[in-house]
Amino acid sequence: MTEVFAHIAIGIYSLALLLIFFYSLAQLNLLFNYLKYRKEQANRPRFNSFDTSGAPMVTVQLPIYNELYVVERLLDNIAQLEYPKNKLEIQVLDDSTDETVSLISKKVRELQEAGIDIKHLHRTDRTGFKAGALKEGLATAKGELIAIFDADFLPEKDWLKQTVPYFRDSETGVVQTRWGHLNRNYSILTKIQAFALDAHFTIEQGGRNARGHFINFNGTAGIWRKSCILDAGNWEGDTLTEDLDLSYRAQLKNWKFKYLEHVETPAELPIIISAARSQQFRWNKGGAENFRKSVQRVINTRGLSLSTKLHGIIHLLNSSMFLFAFIAAVFSLPVMMVKHYVPELGFWFDFSGIFMVSTVILFICYWFTYKNLQKGGIDGFLSFVPMFFTFFAVALGFSLHNSFAVIEGHLGKKSEFIRTPKFNINEFTGVRISNKYLNKKLSRNTVLEVLLTLYFIAGLILAWQLRDYAFLMFMGMLAFGFGYVSYNSITSNS
Repeated sequence: MTEVFAHIAIGIYSLALLLIFFYSLAQLNLLFNYLKYRKEQANRPRFNSFDTSGAPMVTVQLPIYNELYVVERLLDNIAQLEYPKNKLEIQVLDDSTDETVSLISKKVRELQEAGIDIKHLHRTDRTGFKAGALKEGLATAKGELIAIFDADFLPEKDWLKQTVPYFRDSETGVVQTRWGHLNRNYSILTKIQAFALDAHFTIEQGGRNARGHFINFNGTAGIWRKSCILDAGNWEGDTLTEDLDLSYRAQLKNWKFKYLEHVETPAELPIIISAARSQQFRWNKGGAENFRKSVQRVINTRGLSLSTKLHGIIHLLNSSMFLFAFIAAVFSLPVMMVKHYVPELGFWFDFSGIFMVSTVILFICYWFTYKNLQKGGIDGFLSFVPMFFTFFAVALGFSLHNSFAVIEGHLGKKSEFIRTPKFNINEFTGVRISNKYLNKKLSRNTVLEVLLTLYFIAGLILAWQLRDYAFLMFMGMLAFGFGYVSYNSITSNS
């Protein structure tokens, strides 16, 4: 190993760790914001009194694309929303190309006969994908407020009564609620997804909103003021995360967003890894696309505090953390060899402590989330520790797949909006799962993940031989993470 290569390897590795460290510091700041806000709000009454006499007109939009397994459950649930009937309209924005169309038509007729104002709007052209459907529905929506739910979300009956009152503030453009999880305990995969989403909806959404930083409408389980959507330029389909795009355009025009942690809207988590991969790809590529689209406006907009700009930039770069994590992972093996075979570069390894500091910070942040939403005390901590490291390892296992998404987003490469298949299954039964929407094709990424599993197993063996226990733990996490993702990708396609 030449000294030049050693310097390059350590330089790239160190840069990736440094960027991850800055991200972890931002997360820690959001945690402080969140905890301070919770303390300030502890003794204040929640603003959720609902006055039926002054209730504004609400349109509930349900964007649907081939949701054979969950669409009837969705429509039955939405029909139970408690709100003055003469002030509630439901739009089923249907882009389906299969028998979902006839299922919706039948169910909509039943609900119409029951006196519910519900319309089935079927498009045969998916222009703009979800954004296009929402925009087309908005053109005829009667509501002053627009609530949006994806096909797998099941709001409580009083959901509108808990959210609509916050629009008494004329400057409020969006109210977003916290996602719950119908099938959190289905498998390790669903537990990991719930673990990550809980942190987003606690520390990130709560911490940003607490100090007036930009947050995002999460695409569902939220409600918009129609005039806010129009003032911000309406829905646009040029990114895969139209929700993040419109959120930033609206907040750059000084609309306020309100996040309600106490209002939980349960939904179904992907139970098959291919479904989770498609969702992850869309979210991470869309995040990078929105960085390209919005970061310059965030930097140049006058009147925004420096902290709001910094958190906005980091928010838009969130998905890029997978790329930095993947770079650090791949270069960890050559860096470990440099550490032991090029002793004159030993001073560089004082820097590697940043990775441990970043891990400790994220450990603390996730613990507060777990303690608040799951279980505290000693028992809670003992269940949290293995969950955190399992999450960390599997997140690293997804890093190759998500890095491709991020790179495509930053390069401006366009791709189709790939839906996440839903199953309407909340408990593990041991019966083989069938779903007509699953992609059975083995991807190129899975082959690469198998090779990376072998690469990190080799690193694990080398770390053991070198008695390098810090790298031994990291290599073990990487081997497990990539092995878990690649194995489940192969077996779910068989």
